[in-house]
Amino acid sequence: MPATATDPGTARPRSWWGWGYTDAHPDDAECVATGSLLPGTLARPLPIPQVADLGIGRPAVAPPSSLAHLVAADPEVRAAHAMGKGYRDVIRALRGRPGRIPDLVARPTDDREVADLLDWAGDHGVAVIPFGGGSSVVGGVEYRGDAHRAVLSLDLTSMDRVLEIDKGGRAARIQAGALGPVLEDQLRPHGLTLRHFPQSFEFSTLGGWLATRAGGHYATVHTHIDDFVQSLRVVTPAGTSESWRLPGSGAGPSPDRMFLGSEGALGVITEAWMRLQERPRHKASTSVVFADLHRALDAVRAIAQSDLNPANCRLLDPGEALLSGASQDGSTVLVLGFESATAPVDDRLATALDLARAHGGRGEAPAADRAAADGTAPADGTAPADAAVSAWRSAFLRMPYLRDGLARMGAVVETFETAATWDRIPALIDEVRTEAMYAALKATGHQATVNCRLTHVYPDGAAPYFTVAVAGRPGDEVAIWDDIKAAVTDVLHRHRATVTHHHAVGRDHRTGYDRQRPEPFALALRAAKAALDPHHILNPGVLID
Repeated sequence: MPATATDPGTARPRSWWGWGYTDAHPDDAECVATGSLLPGTLARPLPIPQVADLGIGRPAVAPPSSLAHLVAADPEVRAAHAMGKGYRDVIRALRGRPGRIPDLVARPTDDREVADLLDWAGDHGVAVIPFGGGSSVVGGVEYRGDAHRAVLSLDLTSMDRVLEIDKGGRAARIQAGALGPVLEDQLRPHGLTLRHFPQSFEFSTLGGWLATRAGGHYATVHTHIDDFVQSLRVVTPAGTSESWRLPGSGAGPSPDRMFLGSEGALGVITEAWMRLQERPRHKASTSVVFADLHRALDAVRAIAQSDLNPANCRLLDPGEALLSGASQDGSTVLVLGFESATAPVDDRLATALDLARAHGGRGEAPAADRAAADGTAPADGTAPADAAVSAWRSAFLRMPYLRDGLARMGAVVETFETAATWDRIPALIDEVRTEAMYAALKATGHQATVNCRLTHVYPDGAAPYFTVAVAGRPGDEVAIWDDIKAAVTDVLHRHRATVTHHHAVGRDHRTGYDRQRPEPFALALRAAKAALDPHHILNPGVLID
């Protein structure tokens, strides 16, 4: 059956240089107050950058008349498509050094237009950077270098429709440019949800999630977008690839797996059949406090190895708990949440709480399961049952804005994430924290704050997520962050921990990715790139050279 998109109405203006909505950014007073928590930051915040100050010149190329109606070249649009939303992007914009600005921004409305744009770009030596919501934090949507005469940002957000719904099979055919809220608004009248809620949910697209193998908020079982894919449609310079819609298949290597995580280097994902779920009606959550981080890790492992499958199982170390307001006394805090579309979740939450208590956790009896009358659920899948859960959720959604406020104060503040097996997790967390603090002190002369939380947990391992904050040297913030990141990447390699669990590779993780992947696979990837993108125009520098 066809599905109808919801008119979003008047959109809030989004920041071209920083995270999210412009009206949600910290004002100067809040920047100063937050910066005072890091000794050595600036006395007053850097000014908000203006597009007019970038000196954006005329495009190096012009589109043919047949494509001109799809293309924009005004400076504001080009600046907004120049970078993602990582710390390196934000501080470069604040310092007036955003890198190479795309010459043109195209907004195709169907596959034919995508193919025509790729054909034109290939014939004229124009690099094409596929662009969804632009929320990449690893340099995934920018052009670096000078090997191409011009750069085209290919914005897919005009392709944002849920085209077809198979309610009996709980699946939908969805265009790749649909932002998270746009997608869910079209599924909600049918009582269905994709159930994929990354922190960037408001500002990222289905195609972006697929191209980066994005992780959602949910902590166990279906943690990545991969799990929801039935089939993909991908436009490449060599032709269009469309896999069959199947519940499962053992027919050779999966064509979908080749494009999942390809980050626009092999083709442009334009549609996907996605597995859906009924919207949750029952949900409950609670928090558990631990005096010892290592005992808390044991508790989380026990929960992950049970059959309870919590929607949220997020462990906050003392620094992370303090930062979010979940704890003020140096405790480690576990945030637990359960949800279901069909049955109450009280018993599952109570059993998980018992497991946590068996490992030294202290937690109140969870609040009674509450069934939502309309089947809706918060974007993170939790129903705040206590102050710690509520404080964590608020901090989780606010944190990217505070990062930008700290960047305006000259701080180096960013996150990175990884995953490893349980036998490596305790030593990995300790060594990453030690090496990051040492690298920050060496680079800046200031003590850094390094916090850790577990975002996703599995029976065989977990995904630690780190936050680093330190006062920088004015003008050298990017170099400082690169030094810290290089030191951390070495630690991850020594522990055989992945260079990224859900942020993708982009350009910032290339060094670690090159070391992690087997060489025969790299050889096959290069061959696939050469076959599918013979003019080497698709997102150059991502994954392979």
